[in-house]
Amino acid sequence: MIGLASDITPDLADGNLVLVLIVAVIALAALGMAMMFRNEVLAAGEGTENMKTIAKAVQEGANAYLTRQFRTLGIFAAVAFLALLVLPGDAEVRIGRSIFFLVGAGFSAAVGYLGMSLAVQSNLRVAAAANESGRDPAMKIGFRTGAMVGMLTVGLGLLGASIVVLLYKDEAPHVLEGFGFGAALLAMFMRVGGGIFTKAADVGADLVGKVENNIPEDDPRNAATIADNVGDNVGDCAGMAADLFESYAVTLVAALILGSQAFGDKGLVFPLLIPAIGALTAVLGVYLCRPRAGENGLKTINRAFYISAAVGAVASVIASFAYLPSKFSEFENVTGLDMSGAEGDPRLIASAAVVIGIVMAAGILALTGYYTGTEYRPVKDVGKTSLTGAATVILAGLSVGFESAVYTTLVIGGAVFGAFLLGGATVTVSLFAVALAGCGLLTTVGVIVAMDTFGPVSDNAQGIAEMSGDVSPEGAQILTELDAVGNTTKAITKGIAIATAVLAATALFGSYSTSVIDAVLDAGKLSADDESALNFFVYNPGVLVGVLLGSAVVFLFSGLAINAVARAAGAVVYEVRRQFREIPGIMEGTGRPEYGKVVDIVTRDSLRELVTPGLLAVLAPIAVGFGLGVAALAGFLAGAIGTGTLMAVFLANAGGAWDNAKKLVEDGNHGGKGSPAHEATVIGDTVGDPFKDTAGPAINPLIKVMNLVSLLIASAVVSLSVGEDQNDALRIVIALAAVAIIAVALYISKQRAVDLGDDAAAAAESASA
Repeated sequence: MIGLASDITPDLADGNLVLVLIVAVIALAALGMAMMFRNEVLAAGEGTENMKTIAKAVQEGANAYLTRQFRTLGIFAAVAFLALLVLPGDAEVRIGRSIFFLVGAGFSAAVGYLGMSLAVQSNLRVAAAANESGRDPAMKIGFRTGAMVGMLTVGLGLLGASIVVLLYKDEAPHVLEGFGFGAALLAMFMRVGGGIFTKAADVGADLVGKVENNIPEDDPRNAATIADNVGDNVGDCAGMAADLFESYAVTLVAALILGSQAFGDKGLVFPLLIPAIGALTAVLGVYLCRPRAGENGLKTINRAFYISAAVGAVASVIASFAYLPSKFSEFENVTGLDMSGAEGDPRLIASAAVVIGIVMAAGILALTGYYTGTEYRPVKDVGKTSLTGAATVILAGLSVGFESAVYTTLVIGGAVFGAFLLGGATVTVSLFAVALAGCGLLTTVGVIVAMDTFGPVSDNAQGIAEMSGDVSPEGAQILTELDAVGNTTKAITKGIAIATAVLAATALFGSYSTSVIDAVLDAGKLSADDESALNFFVYNPGVLVGVLLGSAVVFLFSGLAINAVARAAGAVVYEVRRQFREIPGIMEGTGRPEYGKVVDIVTRDSLRELVTPGLLAVLAPIAVGFGLGVAALAGFLAGAIGTGTLMAVFLANAGGAWDNAKKLVEDGNHGGKGSPAHEATVIGDTVGDPFKDTAGPAINPLIKVMNLVSLLIASAVVSLSVGEDQNDALRIVIALAAVAIIAVALYISKQRAVDLGDDAAAAAESASA
């Protein structure tokens, strides 16, 4: 079996430095394409003055929220920066890791903010194009908006990684840990905060508007409509864009760390080449997204994805054979690893791993499309159950979510295990193959992000059209069709984001394991020839305890996110009811709702509620690692990855099925809008909203943040647990401090729930009086 030698890092030859420079140039070109797509979108017509007024209100609300959110997150970033500085290790590496933590966080914030900034300007342009020019121009504007965010994601991810490799060369893998952690931490906060904002407003608007007052979804008489549209942008645009960027960055980080151990300098460069190819094929996919006459918009987008993925697969195979050597023995002198157990052709292993990742992305696209698309049986069956009431709608949606989670997990698990088997008897090469499968998936990210952003842009365009009343019936129908397509593309991208999370987390888990074993060997706890060195995690009962704790954290995190939406949505409901009751003429259209008050409520609540889940994600691994040891922490990560995968898919697909079942009824099926069936699907959709847009997507950065925190603290945990520096008292104090902070945060969160209940009771008593 291959020897573990994570302390051996490669130096870059001149030829490899040139390749990294080329990757950096491709990254800059991708950023240039992003600016070009942005200019294309902004050149389109903006529609009527009424549309512009509504869009401006949405823009102001979104900008105000993100500004306040970044101020809050700045505190967390500063604390994490200082914490990284005090971790053990070389001073230059610690400083570089801390600096690039800020760079990763900054890039993640930039992708989210710039994506949202264009989306709020694109919304009214899509609405105007649907009204004035037809479906195809409207769809082009929406997809070009997503393409800008996609190229920004690819460009900044590649640029950050290539700069680290150019500056730090052999120490790049250690510095990249900070880059990935910064991207993941900020994305998790943006995903949670934005998800709470958007779904609190959405659920509150639906419950008071559709269910209680039987008015349309984006009726301007509903005080929550502006907040709902703001939420689409800060959650589905800014939050999801940051999430997909961190998926890109963390997958790259995992591949570069393991690649440097397995293939030396070529392993440090090759993972950059594959996403660089993806940047080029993404441009191809964007230009291929041209609707044919009478063609469903989803079919158009899927065709662009499949063609660009196929071209990326072929190009990646060519790159593998052109760059990598044909024998493992050629790596021995570079890495210092024992390659005696390594069999096969590295070129075949690398290219097969990349293709596995691309095929997995295509498989998840097909599976998610089947379970959430309006033209397939699962959503149609959920729609039919609306004839018997809301309870059966909810039961049917839960069934879809549970079933789809199994099949999606089988696809992801098959891809992970298939890639791992490619390495044969060599653990490090096997883990690198898993990371390369993630890199293969990254070749599709440019198009995937475009698909994701298309969803909220088309949704907001429909909202602006309905609120303004300036769109013709034909234009409204076009926007309804695009909104249904966007619902499915959002669900698909959530599925692929989950897959990237699993691949990255699995690779990081492998890197954590090898780092711990190396640290234990260095401390003299075990000998290199002792079989227990490789079975260190297998026969320790703490592993099972860790698995249970890791699974429990996923459940607790999901519960916190959904409960936060419920509390904030409750506040929205009472505020909108108050306005209907106290402001004269709202229902008649003569009175103007106070939109800003609802925006303030969800802004305040979402920023307050994101703290507890964030602290849980960062501190839970610290508590387990220092308190129970490295073996328990390994089990903790395994439990979080397994449970997080199933939970994320279940939540995303159940919510997507409920959403599109509602769309089916609104299109005239089973009685259409205003019918009992419609009311039943609206209730199902409100249950699914925090599932698919808050808790589900937030699990992706959660498991990566916990893996990265574990990787960063691994050596510190080992040094305090074994060897000459063993200090049980200190590690227990650290663990208890982490547990105490989590407990206090949970207590404060629960107290907020009690306070809301008292306020709600008082409001109800006032209303009845």
